Amino acid sequence: MTDVQNETATELADLAAETYVFAYPLVLMELTKRQMTSKYAPEVGHAPINTFAHAPAFPDAAFESVVSPNVDTLYSVAWLDLSAGPVQLSVPDTDGRYYMLELLDAWTNVFACPGTRTTGNEAAEFALVGPGWQGELPDGVQRIDAPTATVWCIGRTYTDTVADYPAVHAVQAGYRLTPLGGSTSAAEPGPGPVDAVTAPVDQVATLDAATFFAMTAHLLATNPERAADAPMTEALERLGVIAGRPFDWDALTPDEQKQIARGAADGLKRVEERGRWPRADFHDGWLTAYDLGEYGTDYLHRASIAWVGLGANLPQDALYPLCRVDAGREPLHGGTSYTLHFEADALPPADAFWSLTMYNDRQFFVDNPLNRYAIGDRDALEFNPDGSLTLLIQHASPGEGREANWLPAPEGSFNVIMRLYLPRPEALDGSWRMPGIRKAG
Repeated sequence: MTDVQNETATELADLAAETYVFAYPLVLMELTKRQMTSKYAPEVGHAPINTFAHAPAFPDAAFESVVSPNVDTLYSVAWLDLSAGPVQLSVPDTDGRYYMLELLDAWTNVFACPGTRTTGNEAAEFALVGPGWQGELPDGVQRIDAPTATVWCIGRTYTDTVADYPAVHAVQAGYRLTPLGGSTSAAEPGPGPVDAVTAPVDQVATLDAATFFAMTAHLLATNPERAADAPMTEALERLGVIAGRPFDWDALTPDEQKQIARGAADGLKRVEERGRWPRADFHDGWLTAYDLGEYGTDYLHRASIAWVGLGANLPQDALYPLCRVDAGREPLHGGTSYTLHFEADALPPADAFWSLTMYNDRQFFVDNPLNRYAIGDRDALEFNPDGSLTLLIQHASPGEGREANWLPAPEGSFNVIMRLYLPRPEALDGSWRMPGIRKAG
């Protein structure tokens, strides 16, 4: 028997909303994993469990598997299931080429990131070890303890242009996964859909409360919360959501079901509203979060970042200033032309590279005549005589002679994300900030 019957209607709805926000990243990650491991399509990151999918080219406007994708690197993506034992991760010598293999647990926390910044560019061997595993690893293999059995590896390898693809493909071929527990199969998926078409963020939005919390109970069995999450574990148990036990929705009264469903809907609303305006430093229309990738007990922040940009890096690896409004705080819209101006002594400070990417209001790429989804320091930009740089952001072409600095926008509302890979100290401490996007003319 659960404690649901002891809650008032308001308390029950509030409890459901609070726990929905807490569990949102866990469910979104699961639905993303199911979609990306249900078929083999490496160009969009799909491959069987414990297997890399190496994207051979940049994604385009048809890509909707993951929100806010990039066109700065070629992805090497893998979903790992450590419930049967460790998985060995092999990395080649990248000959100085920037790369990172971001490792996220089932709650979207980044718990490790082998790569140029942390482990260098030489060949290395790692073993990802799940909760509670005891045993011996092969000699020369560095152990990485994963907090959950589900791990998402999002590899990014620096890619200059399309002409750079062959060299990047050679690096990708050196990223290998070898299960050490004798199994490559995934754990039983449990309740919930396996939808290979609908964007996972949209799938979560359409789940009813019964399915959402049934999935949560199933996933908790192999993807435990942290010790600091104990109050949320208690809250879930008050709803009848207990790790590894089926969630008995039918045991609830119609009114209890109604209140839990109402709370879940409110929880989704909270996530989406915060996702549109995530907690961050606000300056000249730009939101910059300096605490992504590791969220502690700030569950709404964690859920909102999952909604707007699942797979966000630690700030030391990349910063993502986000802009939805111009310098006058008016929403960005394709009916207006804009400029983004950097002074010569204030160009984006990144030791690896930087880019500005265009997204529609669903956080996906915008189709355009140039097939240009981002603009950055690898493009043939035209600088002003004084060394400053002015980017043009608008729907219509600024004219054939001015397209070098043009980032095409949709006809309707849009937002842009600046990416700073290996940001310099002045970017991390906030002494450098993005200039405002201003109306042209």
